[in-house]
Formats: sequence, structure tokens, C-alpha cells
Amino acid sequence: MAREHPLIVSLDIGTYKTAVVVARAAPDEVEILAVGMAPSGQGLRKSQVINIDVTVQAVRKAVEEAQIGAACDIHTVCASISGEHIFGGVSGGAWAVKNREVDSADVQRVLEIARAVVLPPGYEILHVLPQEFWVDGHERGRDPLGASGVRLESSVQIIAAPGDAIQTIHKCGERAGLEVQGVHFAALAAAESVVTPEEKELGVAVVDVGGGSTGLVAYSRGVVQYAAVLPVGGGHITNDLAAGLRTTMTEAEKLKQKYGCAVPSLVTNGDLVEMPKVGVRDPLPLQRRRLSEIIEPRVEEIFSLVREQFYQAGVLNKLESGIILTGGSVIMEGMTEIAERIFRLPVRRGAPRHLTGLIDAANSPMYATGVGLVLCELQQVRLKGASRPSETRGWRRARERVAEWIREFF
Repeated sequence: MAREHPLIVSLDIGTYKTAVVVARAAPDEVEILAVGMAPSGQGLRKSQVINIDVTVQAVRKAVEEAQIGAACDIHTVCASISGEHIFGGVSGGAWAVKNREVDSADVQRVLEIARAVVLPPGYEILHVLPQEFWVDGHERGRDPLGASGVRLESSVQIIAAPGDAIQTIHKCGERAGLEVQGVHFAALAAAESVVTPEEKELGVAVVDVGGGSTGLVAYSRGVVQYAAVLPVGGGHITNDLAAGLRTTMTEAEKLKQKYGCAVPSLVTNGDLVEMPKVGVRDPLPLQRRRLSEIIEPRVEEIFSLVREQFYQAGVLNKLESGIILTGGSVIMEGMTEIAERIFRLPVRRGAPRHLTGLIDAANSPMYATGVGLVLCELQQVRLKGASRPSETRGWRRARERVAEWIREFF
């Protein structure tokens, strides 16, 4: 039973929250067994770990909560990484086909060559995502196996991060008593849990608005065409509220989460909220519309920067399925309305799909990354199985496994 439906645990360390999702992976769905969450405190800034001790405390609290809910001990996890240091780019490779017919070894070799890209100093590759293959200059789409020719070429999307940032994630896990088996780009993980295959084909972008940064992933023709991170997020909205209302960041975040709205016209005139007590200042009534008037310009700026990024990358006109918003910040009322205004495309909030078990606990844009990490790790498990074909089953079985492996990427 354990082999067929293994437990996979994800660790999503964010600027404001640290979340742990315990899931049992089945062929067509993910069963959520437990979710644990703890405030990240001051352990991160702009999605990057700056205080390991504080981060480790948050990880331990989230793990303990998840262990109680799932009635299991957690020893291994897969983790997320984000931040403006994430690097995304396209690379290519070419390989001489040995037997005039492309087999699994040829595909693996050309992808290895494609990943030999020059990265910024100190960077390590997180993901190599195949985009397209050519045989003797002829387009072979996403599956070149069995094609006749002498030259195999490929293009891939490379996603990389600084090695020290990756090691910090591992270190946080180790100090919390965990083995981090894999580290995945947070926005890519979120996309895995919310995007449908049809949307990937038509063209869609995931905008993962976190506390300290906003991750971007754009798909077209079924593959990742662009990936990046912008150094703006929900924390900038909180900063604006703290400055505009002359209150603390903690109280501003509470006001944003409880009463925030990104579109002033959606707020009822005369709707009042209570400003929290700060120092010797007594609580005061505040027009909720005032909150919205502070929030709206910053949200417009974030989505305008995202739109410009997609335009510069040449993918904006390929997003026929529109935009999917994920991350805790997009739960706020009015976010989709402003996004539609800025992008002039269909926009929806992205909640994880194909869930069973504790659906209500994880069916939210804020857990898109946590559930997506489970899916990414499941793909890695299947990939490892496909990369070691039994010699007794011969080349045909190897070909079937590699074909399945390629489909997993798309």
C-alpha cells in the first residue's frame, strides 16, 4: 500500500507563513491528510531566509501541527524556493543520433547537453523543462522518440537559484530534524496544482503573489515559455498601510487580511472598521474605504509590473486562457477585478485541483504551492523510476517509460 500510494510532505517557507502539507498521492488525485501552518516571523525578507533560527522555529511548529493532524512522523519533505534571485532562461542542445533512430538514450543525452548553460556565478539548476525537439531540422514537437535522422536538437527552459539559498533551505530543514529531498521553484509548483492541460496548450500565466515577491510562470503550446520573480508582493501593500495609517506592520497586516479590498468602489460607503490601539493611542474608527484607497495603487503597480514583464518576454499575446492568481495576497477582495483591468484578459483565482481528504483545509490560493510541491515531487519519483529501465524488458519498455516521463513535463 505504501508503495502504490506513498506519503509526500511539502514545506512552503514564505515571507509571512510557513506551511506543511501531508498528502497521499494516488494516480489521479491527491488526498490531503493534514495541513500545518505557522507564522514565519522575522525569518524571511523578500522571500529569502535571513534568520535561520527564527525560520527553523516556524518550520518546527508547522511540522508539529501537521504530524498531529496526519497521525504520522515527518522526516522528509520537499521544499519551495522563491525570491528575486531566481533565474529563468532558454537553452538548447544538439546530439548526433547513434543508430539513425531517436531512442531514450539520445533524448537523455541531448537534454544533458542543453542543461550545460552558463549561469550567474554560484547558481545551481533547479529545473530543466523540455520545450521542443527537432530531428534533422524538422520539428518533432514534444516527443521525438522513434523519429529517423542523424541530428537531434532540443530547447529547454532552465530555472536556477543561488546555491547558497538552496543550501539555506536544506540547513533549515536539517536543524528542524528534516531531510529536504528536493527544492522546487514556488511559482512552478503553484502552477502544477492550478493549471489544466488545456490552459497550458492555449496559453496561460500563473502570477503567484507572495508576501515578499511575485513569481511568474507562463505557458504556451503545453510548455513553460517564461519564468521569473519580481521583488514586489503583499508585504509592500502592508508597508503602505502601515505608513498611511501610522500603525505597526503587524497591525497593518491584520487590517489588510480582515478588511482589505483592492477596489474602493466595492466598499459600502460609511463602512467602518476599528483602528487598533498603538502605544498610548486609543482604538479609533476608520473608514474601510480609506484602507482600499491605500491598497489600490500598490496592487495596480504590482500587476502593471507583471504585465510589462510578460510583454518584454514576448508572451503576453500568447495567453489566450488568461491569468491565474495564486498566493495568500490574492484572497483579498478586488484583486481579480484589478488584474482584469490591467491585463485585459480573463483572470481567476487558482485553487488546487484534484483533491480529496481534507479539501477545505487546502482548497485555497494560499496552498497552491504546498499542494503543487507534492505534485512536483511525485513527478520526480516517477522520473527516477523511468530512468532505470530493467534490461530484461528491453528497449521497448525503456521507450514507453521515457515517453511517459516526457509527458509528465507537459
